[in-house]
Amino acid sequence: MTDLTPVRRALLSVSDKTGLVELAKTLAARGIELVSTGGTARTMREAGLEVQDVSDLTGFPEMMDGRVKTLHPGVHGGLLALRDDDAHVAAMKEHGIGAIDLLVVNLYPFEQTVARGAGYDEAIENIDIGGPAMIRAAAKNHAFVNVVVDVEDYQPLLDELEAHDGRTSYAFRQRLALNAYARTGAYDAAVSAWMADTLGETAPRRRVFAGTLAQTLRYGENPHQGAAFYTDGTARAGISTAEQHQGKELSYNNINDTDAAFELVSEFLPEDGPACAIIKHANPCGVARGASLTEAYSRAFDCDRTSAFGGIVALNQPLDRATAEAIAEIFTEVVIAPGADEGAREVFAAKKNLRLLTTDGLSDPAAGGLAVRQVSGGFLVQDRDNGRIGEWELKTVTKRQPTSEELADLLFAWKVAKHVKSNAIVYVKDGATVGVGAGQMSRVDSTRIAARKSQDMAEALGLSTPLTQGSVVASDAFFPFPDGLLTAAEAGATAVIQPGGSMRDDKVIEAADEAGLAMVFTSMRHFRH
Repeated sequence: MTDLTPVRRALLSVSDKTGLVELAKTLAARGIELVSTGGTARTMREAGLEVQDVSDLTGFPEMMDGRVKTLHPGVHGGLLALRDDDAHVAAMKEHGIGAIDLLVVNLYPFEQTVARGAGYDEAIENIDIGGPAMIRAAAKNHAFVNVVVDVEDYQPLLDELEAHDGRTSYAFRQRLALNAYARTGAYDAAVSAWMADTLGETAPRRRVFAGTLAQTLRYGENPHQGAAFYTDGTARAGISTAEQHQGKELSYNNINDTDAAFELVSEFLPEDGPACAIIKHANPCGVARGASLTEAYSRAFDCDRTSAFGGIVALNQPLDRATAEAIAEIFTEVVIAPGADEGAREVFAAKKNLRLLTTDGLSDPAAGGLAVRQVSGGFLVQDRDNGRIGEWELKTVTKRQPTSEELADLLFAWKVAKHVKSNAIVYVKDGATVGVGAGQMSRVDSTRIAARKSQDMAEALGLSTPLTQGSVVASDAFFPFPDGLLTAAEAGATAVIQPGGSMRDDKVIEAADEAGLAMVFTSMRHFRH
């Protein structure tokens, strides 16, 4: 093997024809012989190029509706033969096999077929067989063969050929082989995930995940950690599909926090009115509804103004100028919304460090999907927490029924608690959080911290009483003892929503009755670790 090897013959067989003609013309201009299959060959011939059919190499026509066309020694021998091995060269000569120096293949669009909801049989027909086989063969023999599987690599290939007078370097072929194996691995992962889902296999023997690089990041959670952002192809509305209009590149923490903010605000339907969520370190420091986006932002901001500094703002309706002006009054890292008008963009244009992201809509909080977390030696996989509770599913367990106003706030608080790290306590009043306690080892501590934050904000706002007075409170899991519930009552809460299910539920209910609280059970827990 020599470092630089010439490209004399190329086999092109692509499903995505983007850039095909331009690539083929440039290769032909270099005197590279073109070999192709089916629709790819037809596209090149229509562009005036001379193309040899794969059937001329194999001596067999394409058959079985195209299922069999490249699975033949005439193709795989040309890809796998070691050019510096005398026995391989002799075998090629004996059997009339010509070397293939460049393979350009992109696969049947299986992922896209599944994404648009195709039926089982159509999905099966879009599982590519010959393509992955050729890709793996060419990648294995990257000592001599170039394999291109992404349209993004067409121009780098042409640049490499130009730089080395029709030859490619070993390092270049290695990088192509890396991309090739990653592509076939991702393709097989998509097929296996689809089959597991189709067959209802919630825990298949082997679980494979794959992603496509969206961007490299300056660092991870801390400067000494390398990091990158990958998309999984599901096209869920949110951080992976958002358009960035301004500001510097998103960091690892920005992406994580922005995702948390948008997933939370998506709990509130736009048709039910404007809503805003402000996130800091993946936890909400304020969530509110309002008569306008500006009011929703202002009410969310008033929950914890200190924590909101340098936070992430997510909105459930397109951003307008007035709301942008309000947000711009303090330092904000990221704003994400399903759209933004020209006035809002003009306001943020003066804030060069603020990132503005827009999406085509909200994420669907009821959609299925998987959540994955790495642990030492493996990873945990679970269904996404898409649990939702309606008013009709609540069970009042106290003597006092919640009022209609309390009930609306209880459901609001429950939606927010789902997105707060456990142990989660959320106080809500009039459609706005007024205290959030997150991530404490003790539920009582979360209750106290949330109440104390409310006291601090009341002082900052010049109010005579804490905002928790007359509020409701949500707990993401049951109160194991009455102490946490009584702490919330002391802070001014009048109604409680919690899952229930403690062995001491009767004691907690008794304490609630003695305190004059209304309490409802959801029978659903929302731990978020």
